[in-house]
Amino acid sequence: MTERGVTVEHVTKVFEGGVKAVDDVSLEIADGEFMVLVGPSGCGKTTLLRCIAGLEQVSSGRVIVGDDDVTDHSPRERDIAMVFQNYALYPHMTVGENLGFALKLRKTSKAERARRVGDVAAKLGLEELLDRKPGDISGGQRQRVAMGRAIVREPKVFLMDEPLSNLDAKLRVSMRGELARLHDRLGVTTIYVTHDQIEAMTLGQRVAVLRDGVLQQVDTPQTLFRRPANLFVAAFIGSPSMNLVEADVGNGFVRFADIELPLPSGRDVPAGRLIVGIRPTDFAHGASADPALPRLVVRPEVVEDLGSEAHVTFPVDAPRVVAEAVQAAVDDPADDEGALFADDQRSLFTARVDGEVSIRPGSAVELAIDTNRMHFFDAATGDVVGVGHAAPTPVAH
Repeated sequence: MTERGVTVEHVTKVFEGGVKAVDDVSLEIADGEFMVLVGPSGCGKTTLLRCIAGLEQVSSGRVIVGDDDVTDHSPRERDIAMVFQNYALYPHMTVGENLGFALKLRKTSKAERARRVGDVAAKLGLEELLDRKPGDISGGQRQRVAMGRAIVREPKVFLMDEPLSNLDAKLRVSMRGELARLHDRLGVTTIYVTHDQIEAMTLGQRVAVLRDGVLQQVDTPQTLFRRPANLFVAAFIGSPSMNLVEADVGNGFVRFADIELPLPSGRDVPAGRLIVGIRPTDFAHGASADPALPRLVVRPEVVEDLGSEAHVTFPVDAPRVVAEAVQAAVDDPADDEGALFADDQRSLFTARVDGEVSIRPGSAVELAIDTNRMHFFDAATGDVVGVGHAAPTPVAH
């Protein structure tokens, strides 16, 4: 482990009353890596971050920063800077005073404070704001001040807890880009918590997916998307989310509703009743797709024209998948995902197709499917099956 990496060894956190928020999590974050912890609300990602910061005492396990076991160290002794979603700026101080406050507490000389505050202000475009108070600047500017206050300390590790969640959608996209560029420039080990899987996929060099305090899979964003280790990861990662349906598999075919598709070539998929997953991106409009791909004709109920692409939603005459893992992947279980179609118990599929093709709701549309990219899951356990040589490495738990 290099000097500024972080190792989490079998960390468990149990709160009073027996609630296990983090359950035997082990992670290695390399020096300079941008690691994202992602999962639905209540999955334990913020608790794990607070355990790394020292704001929560672990019930068992170890936290190592660089070569130092910091499990019993106070937050101040860990040389870690944390950025919160509510910015946590001092309203009575100017931007410059906020940036330099941690250095002042460390009794850093005035000249050195001024130099470091000036450098950080220049990096973050805050030079014109140093004399203003937090109440006089925008949300995006306040977030940059919060980032700057962490950067000016020159810590070993940055910990960020949903730092963009209070920003509007457009500003979040812009700040994501700023964060990525900032990390490239500074190269500081960063652990970033979010419930937004798009944020996780665009920022993380690697992403750790959690569910109920248990680590499900750790890998690059593309591997999580292409080779999810289980049904939960498959349902959580991807937007629009993966289409899932129970199907009969055998004799070289996948059958559900009135649809019959060939099994992927070179894949050892077990026969029986399985949950099959098809990404929206693995559909294409029949007119422009490879002629060798299998087709089906559907009648869309909803067409979302996004300009460069269109999201086509159509029913499949098979029951919706109600597996626990799929329900857990929904960020807000109280939000009925199919409320507009509450009386329709059929599965709803989404295909992402080229926006150049005109598609109208209710009209017949031919879609091609890349069946070699289909995913298969055990209906009872949710574990991935039939992955052939491209098997993901599930986290043992």
